[in-house]
Amino acid sequence: MEQVRVALQAMDPISHAGLASFLQSRPGLVLLPAAERAAATVLVVSTDRLTTDVVALLRRSAAETGAPVVLVTNEINETELLTAVECRVVAVLPRSAVTAERLVHCVLAAAAGGGVMPPNLVGELLKHIERLQRDVLTPHGLNASGLTPREIDVLRLMADGFDTSEIAGELCYSERTVKNVIYGLTHRLKLRNRSHAVAYALRSGMI
Repeated sequence: MEQVRVALQAMDPISHAGLASFLQSRPGLVLLPAAERAAATVLVVSTDRLTTDVVALLRRSAAETGAPVVLVTNEINETELLTAVECRVVAVLPRSAVTAERLVHCVLAAAAGGGVMPPNLVGELLKHIERLQRDVLTPHGLNASGLTPREIDVLRLMADGFDTSEIAGELCYSERTVKNVIYGLTHRLKLRNRSHAVAYALRSGMI
């Protein structure tokens, strides 16, 4: 099994020592020294509250390494949670619930591309996504993927190997319209070409 490199940032030395002992107890996890944090697969951050300093740390980490974050904290509200998610936090572990097993589970889930949230926080996230869909995306003809239904239709046919004229015939559009749709989505999502657009859509589960 590939080793998971973990960087640990705690706001006090006692928390750091306790969390470090949990992480070091699990084979397959490697706790990195602070100087090697940029090489981390997962970042664990422990803090009482999500202060502006902690948010700044998370933003820097997201920009520098892009590593997913496991946040250990005493409390977090809906607004703070949304900020945390924007900063690559994929797992939230209440400090009162921390055990070696739970911490390792969160780290491994983060390394595998997953996430772990307390049930009450999942509910808050879902409510926010519902509001985003209703108030922002739907009025502009978009869905959660950021694509219009027309763009998704074109991408699906591109993925099936259709060329521009065939897509136009299938969807009853002009070839110019199809080209404009393709240009619009590749430009907006900063994709290099049609193949890149199809690969991006497939990886993201859009089609």
